[in-house]
Amino acid sequence: MMTLGCHLSAANGYLSMGEEAISIDANTFQFFTRNPRGFKAKELDIDDCEAFNKYWAEHDGGKIVAHAPYTLNACSADQKVRELAHMIMKDDIERLSHINGVYYNFHPGSHVKQGVEIGTDYIVQLLNDIIKPEQTTIVLLETMAGKGSEIGRTFEELRAIIDRTEHSEKLGVCLDTCHIFDGGYDIVNNADNVMEEFDKVIGLDRLYAVHLNDSKNKLGSHKDRHELIGKGEIGLDALVSFISRDEIKKLPIILETPNDLPGYKDEISMLRAALNQCVMRNA
Repeated sequence: MMTLGCHLSAANGYLSMGEEAISIDANTFQFFTRNPRGFKAKELDIDDCEAFNKYWAEHDGGKIVAHAPYTLNACSADQKVRELAHMIMKDDIERLSHINGVYYNFHPGSHVKQGVEIGTDYIVQLLNDIIKPEQTTIVLLETMAGKGSEIGRTFEELRAIIDRTEHSEKLGVCLDTCHIFDGGYDIVNNADNVMEEFDKVIGLDRLYAVHLNDSKNKLGSHKDRHELIGKGEIGLDALVSFISRDEIKKLPIILETPNDLPGYKDEISMLRAALNQCVMRNA
């Protein structure tokens, strides 16, 4: 069965998230490591971590995704903000060592008029200082829509970070469907070409997870506004076709649509039904 889930609140701990995921027929999920608009994290509960690991294994759960807070800007022009990003990422990776099968996803950051080259330098400095060869958690760079001064709007910008990261074997990519569509990659009409380009520039072996979102805006808008599945400019058929691809369907696929838990349950049910129909048509 495809590994499909959604973003859940970490307020009540890992075990609670695992139970919520199973209750909506999800076999993966994503969560913020700490306040998404701040930097404070709850005290680590080792017993909760162990209880989750046991529960998730018993229910055949797939890989899960931890998402860094939006305040983490590794390439800010402000040194204090970069130091905060260093503290957050270091602490997050240490905490995640207690969870089995988890990826750590973060937005590369915004260079704030310094330019992509300088911004990339800062990101690489952080990763080279933080990532260690013995860590178990794979760190994921997220594809971005390109609003403002975001880094990661093209596959080439992510590749430039990977190439200069010393322990790049611990580095991968999370592909966001809304972001790449808003960034100008046409996954509606030219998904084959988009994935061929991804493979050529980054390599499909670097693709570890997918954020599945429709888009409120048209191709190339650089807006980054997520929409419910089938209600936006990408559409249900294109999204189902995209996640049915051999290189995508084996990955954890996370919904980040503007939804609540019952809404996520409905979207997961709709997607599973559409995927089954797709398989039957191609049989």
